[in-house]
Amino acid sequence: MRESKLEAVIFDLDGVITDSAEFHYQAWKNLADRLGIYFDRKINERLKGVPRMDSLEIILEKDSVPDRYSKEEKEALANEKNDEYVVLINTITPKDILPGIMELLLDLKERKVKTAIASASKNAQTIIDRLEIGHLLDYIADAGAIKNQKPAPDVFLVSAENISVPPENCVGVEDAGAGIIAIKAAGMKAVGIGSEENLKGADLLLPKTADLTFKRIQEAFDS
Repeated sequence: MRESKLEAVIFDLDGVITDSAEFHYQAWKNLADRLGIYFDRKINERLKGVPRMDSLEIILEKDSVPDRYSKEEKEALANEKNDEYVVLINTITPKDILPGIMELLLDLKERKVKTAIASASKNAQTIIDRLEIGHLLDYIADAGAIKNQKPAPDVFLVSAENISVPPENCVGVEDAGAGIIAIKAAGMKAVGIGSEENLKGADLLLPKTADLTFKRIQEAFDS
């Protein structure tokens, strides 16, 4: 029987490694404004960890004319938003890595604890390249190839499989409620970054990334 041991940490990207969430907000807000649909930061909270097309559907709930757009038109709108988002994320630099994350990644590398990125973002590779941390990661999930997005556990299970670590020996780190649900459904321990209100079910809750250390992750694994 394989020993129960912390072998891997699987990270969400937006809000955990870097805060590209603000770029998402700007791009969605600009699209909503062009469509004449009300959109604010409270609605934006519902989009965290949610795939692009599902996010668009949440925004269109506020449209005065239900089912105004065809499937093809919706795809075009989502692509329009993404094009603007890609322009914005190309301004990201290593300075945009959230506090404590670079130190943690270096520590995990030294301890030979594997790492992966399990993000719903189809731009994850671009962001990792801009942050210049690809050499510290063992795997970056391809969101476009994941059948069921968060809160389904698929992206975490695929990440664990690709780094050859059983789920029970992994800890997932998330800042979104859908992500915590996905981690737990994958059979992993979950660390939440943010408020308890949004991260129910996390094995360990930390207010900010600066508090995320190997010691705290080990505590979550042992809990």
